[in-house]
Amino acid sequence: MGRLDGQVALVTGGASGLGRAIVDRFVAEGARVAVLDRSKERLGQLKTDHQGAVLACLGDVRSLADNMSAVEQCCGAFGSLDCAIGNAGVWDYSTPLVDLPEDRIDAAFDEVFHINVKGYLLLAKAAAPALVRSEGSLIFTISNAGFYPSGGGPLYTASKHAVVGLVRELAYELAPFVRVNGVAPGGIDTDLRGPAALGMDNRSIATLKLGEAAHLFVPIGRLPTAQEYSGAYVMFASRVDGAPATGSVLNYDGGLGVRGFAQTSAGGKLKARFAK
Repeated sequence: MGRLDGQVALVTGGASGLGRAIVDRFVAEGARVAVLDRSKERLGQLKTDHQGAVLACLGDVRSLADNMSAVEQCCGAFGSLDCAIGNAGVWDYSTPLVDLPEDRIDAAFDEVFHINVKGYLLLAKAAAPALVRSEGSLIFTISNAGFYPSGGGPLYTASKHAVVGLVRELAYELAPFVRVNGVAPGGIDTDLRGPAALGMDNRSIATLKLGEAAHLFVPIGRLPTAQEYSGAYVMFASRVDGAPATGSVLNYDGGLGVRGFAQTSAGGKLKARFAK
């Protein structure tokens, strides 16, 4: 028997990368899963791979209407909703403040925060009534950048810090009926893209080949796989294993927070760069 037998979940950004791994694991654990994603092709592949267990919902997480439609379709197809997972996101490729183009800061900020933060808020808004009825749970994908610097630039890092606050506030507001938790993965070879406002929407984090240098910055000596990260979501979604957890964020990052001292700061070359 799976730990999620009989449960129904909704995953945003679930058609590729970490989201796809979460969907695969939830189905393996006995859940039926609705997926909200922008890729029609990848959604079609999900349906083919998981006949009858996955519902494809085409849409944009920045739209409240699309989130509400996904919840409605999920409840209509599967009868209820037990767990909603906010996972869709974009990364800023660690673009530092001084390199953000002045004419694109507004658009880049809006895009990163609308996807990484508002997308989660809208999912929670759309799913809350169904989750209260089922006494279910919300789970948000955060990042090591939700706690430490250098996991992204200021746009990404600030957005992930904001999600930590969102977890805590919603855990308070929705208790005692809905548990709200977060998973903060570390580096991963996935298909995470960047904001279109910075011309990074066709750039995948997988091209950085982080795994080749993981032994230099990850205490466990390698990058965990997307499949290995997925177990944390099962734990939080489980009505047995996750029962005591709400307002919690799991640092699930290969030990990034326990690294020893290395570079003290990143601004050593700024004096020369901005010298008149």
